[in-house]
Amino acid sequence: MNKAFSFISIVLVTVIISSCVGIFGKKTDLDFIDKPVYQDRDIAYVPIQPVLDQFVKPSQVLAGFDELIYVVDQGTSEIISFDVSGKELGRIEIPGLYSIAMDRAFDILAIGRYDTIFGGTPVNLACVYRINQKNGVLYGLRFASYKPAIIYPLYGKENSATKSDEEITFTGVTCLGDNTYYIAKQGPNKPTNKFNCQGSDNDDAVLQVRPDLETGEPDKFISPLSITTANGTNSCFWTFPQSLASLVQPPQAPDISSSRSFIFTSIDPDPEYSLRVRYIEYREDQDGVQYLQKQFPNSDTSKADGFLYEANKFKKPMGVTVAGDRTNYIFVIDAGSDSLFQFNAEGYEGVNPPPFSTSKKQITASFGGTGIGLTQFNNPTSVAYYDKILYVADQGNSRVLRFKLTTDFD
Repeated sequence: MNKAFSFISIVLVTVIISSCVGIFGKKTDLDFIDKPVYQDRDIAYVPIQPVLDQFVKPSQVLAGFDELIYVVDQGTSEIISFDVSGKELGRIEIPGLYSIAMDRAFDILAIGRYDTIFGGTPVNLACVYRINQKNGVLYGLRFASYKPAIIYPLYGKENSATKSDEEITFTGVTCLGDNTYYIAKQGPNKPTNKFNCQGSDNDDAVLQVRPDLETGEPDKFISPLSITTANGTNSCFWTFPQSLASLVQPPQAPDISSSRSFIFTSIDPDPEYSLRVRYIEYREDQDGVQYLQKQFPNSDTSKADGFLYEANKFKKPMGVTVAGDRTNYIFVIDAGSDSLFQFNAEGYEGVNPPPFSTSKKQITASFGGTGIGLTQFNNPTSVAYYDKILYVADQGNSRVLRFKLTTDFD
């Protein structure tokens, strides 16, 4: 009975609707409305003025976890702090200053030189100084104090130094989430076979150091890092390591990356050393701890026109950093080509296409060229990124330039 009633009801409703065209009207013709046509926007980095040009020889620019910008002026051996508007806040002089990093406790780790005497012989040694910017309720470089954190070779079993130790230099430093840090070290002894040698053949290394912030004792050298390859552990993987960038980058946040992976650049002039920027991946499992070179694509032109692992992409990559704002972009500054390169986290060159773009692959935003123009460089040495703004230490032009992507303007 119910089924028959339902069938009759459906038939009646259908008849009523079909006979009421005048009630509901005819379908509206929308052909008079123009359909939107989306055009690709120009995507590029544009300079922000004024230029910061009160430097002699800027070797590095750093975005701090304290939301300040720091510039290393190698010409005056000073670190200079600025707010994001470019207003100078303070400065401090460090012996032999070259490069810096900041840990999450807001201490600055500064690579410099340390003068001392052994056996009546004066020596000038590679050193990392720890700069404490906190002085009671005061904070900043104007109130800072510093002391040596680690000196080469005065760690491990060594308790003396010789004139030959002066040939060792520290070139880069980067911090992890637990304030452990890595140091890039260079020296005169280089391996004859870069991928199969004994550790003693090579002065070049990346060192791991643990801070001792509670007792105030000098930081503790842990070990040099060795890379695990298909042929086993290779302690001579590093040649001419120049700069380091961990994945722990500002802004300060409770969920900041805990990764111990990092990116390093090499300025090895050997033409056969074709990958001068490499992503080193940290892995820990039941077999122990390993550092491996992460693999990236280098030829899929359907995804991008360039690649981080493209052979001989860089000539002299002096600086590298990673965006800490979840875009995870990788930035490389190359003094050999006076250019700034940008890659995504998968190693593809460019930025993600904006919404409604006709392009589905990365859009190249790298730029540069030799000159004094606002998008040109002369021996650039460092790159930093904070709050959608790029900072480049343009050493040859004695300035720091700032840039913003066209799609990031409000």
